[in-house]
Amino acid sequence: MDLRIEPQLPARRDVRIGILGSGFIVNDCHLVAYRNAGFNPVAIASRTRVNAEHAARRHRIPTVHDSYEALLNDPSIEVLDIAVPPHAQLDLIEAACERGSVKGILAQKPLGMDYSQARTAVQACERAGITLAVNQNMRYDQSVRAGKTLLENGVIGDPVFATIDMRGIPHWMPWQQELGWVTLRIMSIHHIDCFRYWFGDPERIFCSVRPDPRTTFPHRDGICTYILEYTNGLRCVGIDDTWTGPAAEGCPGDIFIRWRIEGLNGLAIGDIGWCQEPHTTPSKLRYAAKGDTGFHHPEWSSSWFPDAFAGPMAQLLVALESGKEPLISGRDNLHTMALVDAAYLSTQENRSVALNEILKPSTPCS
Repeated sequence: MDLRIEPQLPARRDVRIGILGSGFIVNDCHLVAYRNAGFNPVAIASRTRVNAEHAARRHRIPTVHDSYEALLNDPSIEVLDIAVPPHAQLDLIEAACERGSVKGILAQKPLGMDYSQARTAVQACERAGITLAVNQNMRYDQSVRAGKTLLENGVIGDPVFATIDMRGIPHWMPWQQELGWVTLRIMSIHHIDCFRYWFGDPERIFCSVRPDPRTTFPHRDGICTYILEYTNGLRCVGIDDTWTGPAAEGCPGDIFIRWRIEGLNGLAIGDIGWCQEPHTTPSKLRYAAKGDTGFHHPEWSSSWFPDAFAGPMAQLLVALESGKEPLISGRDNLHTMALVDAAYLSTQENRSVALNEILKPSTPCS
């Protein structure tokens, strides 16, 4: 079976891409994947020119701008790839929209500090006629895409119950201490978006959180559990455990991210390779349906980090060629952002929160 794990690539790959940011996610994921896919990053800027120059040398980017503003003023740039902390992203999106010179923007997840800010970004791009896509790159993990294909082909039947279980120790960014939130908008947002990718929008979400004992700065959402409820009876459960026991303090650990979809006709089980060593370990999949004598075990050599990062840029470039919405458009991503806001509200009010409670005040973009 063709599991369609690879993204559709654009016919034109020489679109001139400008990169805003030069951290790990740019150096070790975006630019590696772009070069492998034949994309064309031509300019970069960062908060410090030294960091931008380092990335430019490593990835053969011909132009280094002194500042974000200088790159935004470069009329030769056709598409922006913004990879900065969430509290800095909206200003750059709005600045690009004011200039109106680029055709498309790939924004990092989370699209904003909350749903309201994400909606502002979407509206700004719509007014400027700029196509906005969001880098929800877990949708392009190979096992996640294979799971989508199994659902679309009816191999495992109608979904009944699904889980994503993360037992990992992320490397938190320094800016998270300033923002005061940890897991829901950084890790859980991936898993919530995957559930939406597989099954569409749920009716409501219930979320419970507690602080992670290892993370010393003040926060609430260190360890997160949540249930997505669908009108057809489907239930999706996420467990995002950033503690995992004292694995970093000398105890043997059991680190993994696993997903499972149980259908009326079969089941699929994925093992995400992100948190294994090295971090480029390919994800794994096994699946079976009624009548099979055992599990199918497809294999591939590509991995989420860095290979899947070609997918979000590819779907933006394909959208620009076709004139259609990107597969992960800013408008679509508002529903992922709304579910994250609903999860926070659920933890505050100790109740399940309907998606429409967040979307209802903002019907023009919902």
